Amino acid sequence: MVIDARPVISFVERARAETGVRVTVTHVVGKAVAAAIEREPAFHHRVLFGRPVRYPSYDIGFAVDVEAGDDLAPSKVSDVDQRSVVDVARVLTEGAERLRTGQDRDFAASSRLVRALPWFALRPLAATASLLNGGLGRRAFGQPGFPLGCAFVSNVGTFGLDEGFLAPVPFARVPLYLLVGAVHDAPAVEDGRLVVRPTLVLTATADHRIVDGAQAGRLAAALRELLGDPGQLRPPSW
Repeated sequence: MVIDARPVISFVERARAETGVRVTVTHVVGKAVAAAIEREPAFHHRVLFGRPVRYPSYDIGFAVDVEAGDDLAPSKVSDVDQRSVVDVARVLTEGAERLRTGQDRDFAASSRLVRALPWFALRPLAATASLLNGGLGRRAFGQPGFPLGCAFVSNVGTFGLDEGFLAPVPFARVPLYLLVGAVHDAPAVEDGRLVVRPTLVLTATADHRIVDGAQAGRLAAALRELLGDPGQLRPPSW
């Protein structure tokens, strides 16, 4: 989905100027995803024992590049529906700093475990983690319950890519993956005139066991509306 990026850019610039917090497009998109899922609650489920089961909260996972982009790690922001975009930015910045400095105990523990196990043990481990972490929401193997939240957001724009698609992480049982591309100028027709404006491409991967095209279409429409007027995402204060 191609989005007119002007409202989002304006919102980001205003948030930075008024709060001093380094808000980014990814933070705005993450908050918009939580708001869109509230409107289309079919996405607020994971599959457990063959049936859709609702998530207890609106947590959103974000991909963080570590080791100069050689590795990616998840950082989850809890209760995004109750946070402002600026608060999401603050929490995610703190989580990213812990990951990049090696202070995130969960990521360190799970990384050590995966490196230490022989290859033939990885599939059983992933299956068990899928049930405990992704299905039941229990802490296990150095990972918290629902490690990627009810949706996972990543940004390839930081690597200079206009668009891409996220591969699902089966053990996490996440119903929605959203990838944010780079903001770049593109031609568009506006009031019958050809103009150049900044655009943003969003791509999604969804669990078809939970949602169909109708739900996906309504979620896409909600995202387009919210990103077209990000002021709707702002509570009375930043």
